[in-house]
Amino acid sequence: MRDAVTGVILAGGQGRRMGGVDKGLQDLNGRPLVQWVLARLAPQVNTVLINANQNLARYAELGCAVLPDRIAGFAGPLAGLHAALSQATTPLLLTVPCDSPFLPSDLVERLHAALEAENAELAVARTGDRVHRAFCLTRREILPKLETFLASGERKVGLWHTSLKLAEVVFDDEADGFSNINTMEDLTTAQSGR
Repeated sequence: MRDAVTGVILAGGQGRRMGGVDKGLQDLNGRPLVQWVLARLAPQVNTVLINANQNLARYAELGCAVLPDRIAGFAGPLAGLHAALSQATTPLLLTVPCDSPFLPSDLVERLHAALEAENAELAVARTGDRVHRAFCLTRREILPKLETFLASGERKVGLWHTSLKLAEVVFDDEADGFSNINTMEDLTTAQSGR
């Protein structure tokens, strides 16, 4: 199953809540956030891509192909998904954000089980009543649907998900794995807590 999945780390945002810095390159206990994510993700997938729109050379130093958005103007996570689906050669693609360094080590396995069991187009993680939309496993063949959605001017991930056959996977046993670091305060807390 691992061979069928391309992983993509979404690092294409502007980091507004963190003061406009590139979140993926912020240091957490001696390593950039993106490197923590890569270490958790790589064993679960065939190949890792990084979606980034700035500091491309720094991301490339991690040994992964770096894909900028094909849609201009920092169009959000769906633009990163679009770029990755356009490049991936595997039947499945997993997205994870660059600011969640402790993502579950069984993320792909559990999302894949639900995707297949429910014959869904996309499987997404959920803890409690919160859906973690950036943590999703999707079939590559949804690319034309995504292109149509983006061409209409829409950018909202939740709205996109409602247009698909969706499987939600409960990760209440690993809720901490979905903690993301959005602000400098979050980063300081994570530095001292792990």
